[in-house]
Amino acid sequence: MVGKADYIKFTKEMKREYTILVPTMLPIHFKLISNVLVSYGYKVDFLEDVDGDIKESGLRYVHNDTCYPALLVIGQLINAVESGRYDKDKVALLITQTGGGCRASNYIYLLRKALKKAGYGHIPVISLNFNMIEKHPGFSLTVPMLYRMLYCAFYGDLMMLMANQCRPYEKRKGETDRLVKKWTEKLLEESSHASTMRYSHVKKNYRMIADDFNRILGDTPRNKVKVGIVGEIYVKYASFGNNGLEEFLLSQGCEYMVPGVLGFFQYCFENRAVDREYYGKSRISVAAGKAALAVANRWEEMMLDVLKPYPEFVAPVSFEKVKELSNQVIDIGVKMGEGWLLPGETAELIEKGYTSVICAQPFGCLPNHIVGKGTIRKLRELYPEANIFPVDYDPGASKVNQENRIKLMLAIAREREQEPGA
Repeated sequence: MVGKADYIKFTKEMKREYTILVPTMLPIHFKLISNVLVSYGYKVDFLEDVDGDIKESGLRYVHNDTCYPALLVIGQLINAVESGRYDKDKVALLITQTGGGCRASNYIYLLRKALKKAGYGHIPVISLNFNMIEKHPGFSLTVPMLYRMLYCAFYGDLMMLMANQCRPYEKRKGETDRLVKKWTEKLLEESSHASTMRYSHVKKNYRMIADDFNRILGDTPRNKVKVGIVGEIYVKYASFGNNGLEEFLLSQGCEYMVPGVLGFFQYCFENRAVDREYYGKSRISVAAGKAALAVANRWEEMMLDVLKPYPEFVAPVSFEKVKELSNQVIDIGVKMGEGWLLPGETAELIEKGYTSVICAQPFGCLPNHIVGKGTIRKLRELYPEANIFPVDYDPGASKVNQENRIKLMLAIAREREQEPGA
């Protein structure tokens, strides 16, 4: 494994000429966040291509015992380097690091090892993290920069929440996606200017976004099977990672909900206090986590406040409520990967009426398999109406088998709807 001291640094000179490649996961969120980097003088290309060669690239350069998301992310980045679209001597790669116990924190070392194996050991890999794990002279995250990035993530959450509820009921096919595109383009322009990231301006935009999506949904009866999606963060959100799960659910006449990424940020901030209580970590880390959580909670309140005039939309519950729901199922000290957040989000979805829940689980994600599958029995005891199905994703898994398993879940859901008193 490549050690910390061995990595190629992204220098100040590189900032002027190098293109930074960003892998896909949340298309709306990542486009907006990438644009913040552009506004700070970086040349950034958000990778949206997901052709079939990506899995092969991952399998070629990463051990097949590695967790599936790492294989896909590394495969996409190497595939982009080899695509011919970029100068191999003037390109850098960006990857996130949580700094936690999940193997995702080690993706960056696997990526560097894969680059060396492919003959691209000279390409710098930048770590995007909140824990000062690595430093690069030409890349730094300032507080104002992080603030704008988080605002962009919350814009993405609101649009994702409302679009997912509009898509199954739209009267004109494609109008939801056209509205998402319209607002994404508007926000891409705005996110280039710090003045548009004020709290009051963002709240005004939130209201206009909600108004626009409300015109699509209107008073349409919500009569479709409701499905919730939880699981490991990459396969939960990335269509390439879950074989187009959302599109498949739409084709089956379902309405689906995926919890927003804000909850994951809050979970990470909250875990600073858990680290202090359980493992004696520093008070400074706890103070930073509390400050960040207070900001995130304020933005969460803004979103919930904006959604109040639109009872047609199912709004998320507060993070504190998710934590309370999770405490019924598992101890808060279980925080590897998605940890206690996963059963909390599952319980939230069930209580919101999304009683059929798919737990998307990638190969090699040990924490997700333990927490995801390990809490199903307790969740079914608390919610007898729950219809929870884990679905495994890996490079060798058959898409047909995955879809057949989901069809079985939907058949059970429709059968239950016909029961007296349902």
